[in-house]
Amino acid sequence: MQIVLISGLSGSGKSIALNVLEDAAYYVVDNLPAALLPQLVTHLRGGGWKRVAIAVDMRSGASIAALPNQVDALREAGHDLRFIFLEARDDALLARFSETRRRHPLAGEGVTVEEAIQRERDALAEIAELGHRIDTSDLHPNTLRAWVKDFIQIEASEGLTLMFESFGFKYGIPLDADLVFDVRCLPNPHYDPALRPLTGRDVPVIEFLQKLPEVGRMAEDIRKFIGNWLPAYVRDNRSYLTVAIGCTGGQHRSVYLAEWLAARFRDQVRVIVRHRSAARRAADREAAAAQSAGPVAPPAS
Repeated sequence: MQIVLISGLSGSGKSIALNVLEDAAYYVVDNLPAALLPQLVTHLRGGGWKRVAIAVDMRSGASIAALPNQVDALREAGHDLRFIFLEARDDALLARFSETRRRHPLAGEGVTVEEAIQRERDALAEIAELGHRIDTSDLHPNTLRAWVKDFIQIEASEGLTLMFESFGFKYGIPLDADLVFDVRCLPNPHYDPALRPLTGRDVPVIEFLQKLPEVGRMAEDIRKFIGNWLPAYVRDNRSYLTVAIGCTGGQHRSVYLAEWLAARFRDQVRVIVRHRSAARRAADREAAAAQSAGPVAPPAS
């Protein structure tokens, strides 16, 4: 069976991820106690289900402590098990609970939402290391949906998946980063009016950056560092390694270098490329365009 486990902090987007998987014809189970995971898999396999998505989080209570052992056992049994752990910054989670006016599962008498978030983050710290972490702090729901779809389409095989993620420091360092490289010291195409609206994936920006010796040196230094240490992460049985490349706005330099590095490692390991801040700006533009368009006028009678 292909089993996708979803876990993470309350308010981080687990429902969105589950809906994506349900739309992709997965059998979806929400809020399953971790201790019941083997029985559920056996039952569904007997019923002929090939793809299952299961959410396990702090609503399960103390049973979530059994999750690491359950994950190991299912993988040893030959199942294609993939784990997504969703998280977000405290300020983003607080804003979401305020907007939806929903109660945090760990909040109660004498426990504030801030305290509940911290308790949940501490309790899930070890669980977070089991899977592919996604920081949803600044992600539009459509971006999260796209990233989940990309994740489940990765070929199931032994080894490590290497993700290169560009971001803008002005939006904050992504929580899901394992390694962070700061490239703000490189010349910024933003100051060229012709390049300002473009990204590091556009030919004029690529040509601009390729001509700069310091960009080439930075790219090679990062490539060598990752290349030298990648075998150590593989030996550590890591399933995912996220390398975050940050510039000021996450639009030009970091995007270019993330794409450049991904191209250099695709023949060695499975590679994913994500552009966090670029996706945020695209979503903001879509929202602004929709707002400026206003409501659609009814047809004339």
